[in-house]
Amino acid sequence: MKVLVADKFEQSGLDGLQALGCEISYQPDLKDDSLAEAIRNVAPDVLVVRGTKVTEPMLDAGPVKLVVRAGAGYNTIDVAAASKRGIYVSNCPGKNSIAVAELAFALILALDRRIADNVVALRQGTWNKKEFSKARGLYGRTLGLIGVGKIGQEMIPRARAFGMPVVAWSRSLTSERAAELGVELMSSPPAVAAAADVVSVHLALKPETKNLINAEFFEAMREGAYFINTARGEVVDQQALVNAIRNRGIRAGLDVYALEPTSATAEFQDEIAKEPGLYGTHHIGASTDQAQDAIATETVRIVEQFMQTGKVPNVVNLAQRTPATHRLVVRHLDRPGVLAGVLDALKAEHINVQEMENIVFEGAAAAVARINLDNAPSQESLRQIEASSPDIIELNLLKLV
Repeated sequence: MKVLVADKFEQSGLDGLQALGCEISYQPDLKDDSLAEAIRNVAPDVLVVRGTKVTEPMLDAGPVKLVVRAGAGYNTIDVAAASKRGIYVSNCPGKNSIAVAELAFALILALDRRIADNVVALRQGTWNKKEFSKARGLYGRTLGLIGVGKIGQEMIPRARAFGMPVVAWSRSLTSERAAELGVELMSSPPAVAAAADVVSVHLALKPETKNLINAEFFEAMREGAYFINTARGEVVDQQALVNAIRNRGIRAGLDVYALEPTSATAEFQDEIAKEPGLYGTHHIGASTDQAQDAIATETVRIVEQFMQTGKVPNVVNLAQRTPATHRLVVRHLDRPGVLAGVLDALKAEHINVQEMENIVFEGAAAAVARINLDNAPSQESLRQIEASSPDIIELNLLKLV
């Protein structure tokens, strides 16, 4: 199996792919037209990327069957284009959770103690203990979480260690789950903003989360509170954040930005970086040796499963619900041609198969096929299917709810 790795990738991961017998092309600086050209030349079965964009023309450039995002977020991949072509998109969720949570807390501490300003003053030859000894302290301050997935959950024990109570909101968080996590459930993002001294965002970028953190949210924040975003820049209305920094004394720690370069090195012209109320890092949340080794190991596991079983762990683009309305259950003797006859009859009625599985019983004498259909076969067609083979034991048509 050919694997094109188009981003920086741990040596442990390359060694793991090599051990699987993969033919590896490691070209970590590819992007845009050069990536499309490499796909044409290498003709990979699997494309591995980190932050590099994967576009529709790239997916058309070669026989890619699987795109692995060596990380969690996959908004840089044209998932819709991949789905139209039957290309799996997989990711490595949770493998960088600790690393991102560590950076989020580093930003909180840095804001509170103004660490970056301390360093700049010292490097300029200035001693100013009078100015920099002003800090609020974190003990007893409330941390608000927007999103309580794997990264958000890693924030909770770290907050507890600093003596910070936690309030939280996510679309899926229930009161029962909040109690298990030891956090107070809030009704909305603005409710979190109003209750917290520090707000940290941990949301995946989806259509429903784009600009979710908006002017209403920042208006609800306490004067002088801290705002942390290590998720995705696009979940925040960045101009609303700038206004809050300038007009309400909000201090922000950002690892992600609305106008973020896609390459590892580039000019950065986003005006928000010049705000004195901002501490920023370079989208490095997942960039620890521990996290990258874990992601490399998970990438190798995904490729191995795909090679050996044809199944892909962590797929993000399989349909949650198909257009199927009925399920045809065929109990049959496990012999050649039985299901071919069933499918021919369905084809004659222009009925499309949405999903299908054939489960074989011990001894391989009999099996049950479950075939999800986008329409119900006629009674005449069902009779013809039953009569088409003496190896069909029983036929049942179920309506899907």
